[in-house]
Amino acid sequence: MSQALPLKQFDLTKIVSHLVTEDDEPVDNIFSEKQQRLLTEPLYSSWTPLPDEDQPVSPRPFMAAANVGIFFSVHQRPLVPDMFLSLDIEVNEGWNADERRSYFVWELGKLPEVVVEIVSNSNELGSKLKRYAEWGVTYYVVFDPLHELGETILSVYELGFGKRFRLREDFQLPSLGLSLTLWEGQYEDITETWLRWCDQNGQMIPSGKEGRKAAESRTAQEAERAARAEAEVARLQAELARLRGSQTE
Repeated sequence: MSQALPLKQFDLTKIVSHLVTEDDEPVDNIFSEKQQRLLTEPLYSSWTPLPDEDQPVSPRPFMAAANVGIFFSVHQRPLVPDMFLSLDIEVNEGWNADERRSYFVWELGKLPEVVVEIVSNSNELGSKLKRYAEWGVTYYVVFDPLHELGETILSVYELGFGKRFRLREDFQLPSLGLSLTLWEGQYEDITETWLRWCDQNGQMIPSGKEGRKAAESRTAQEAERAARAEAEVARLQAELARLRGSQTE
């Protein structure tokens, strides 16, 4: 009688070979594409996650991605959120391998902590909300800039008992030391209401460009203060020399 092989002896590439991880179909509008990047790039440029209690001195890795499929199992259709954030995920070499080209929960060992959906249809508060809750995602964010679902532009759901989402009264994600805010401003030459991350102190997390501009501004201000201080020292030295000169006359 033949014996079943342990799962670890199977070639994982064969298990996922039939899964559609990339279909090359353009589905997002320009605003959504920019919004997705505004939710991912600043985290890599300017955010430091709260330390892990078990390894408080080690930098905590994370993965933030946009429009990438999350596969809970090989037998279920994936969900493709506009953006997700997953802590304690090491982005190492080999991410082009078939078994790592999407977010396979069984491969990575955990679900993302946060998924963000930019409303395009009613599924955001229907089947998607239900499936994310059943999977056990901690936070589910629905951003509805065009009011497709109603007057509420931003909703943050938190997983509660019984794998049910409860709507938070604020935009806080307390277990991550993050929150969300609506920002009226210009991003890549488009002035709009954007969804932005804030850190544990409530400060908006800047993009790389914003961070560089802020650093340049601080450098210029410091140089200006140094120049004023140097000019004041020179003035005082000149005044002291004048006083000494008048005393010797």
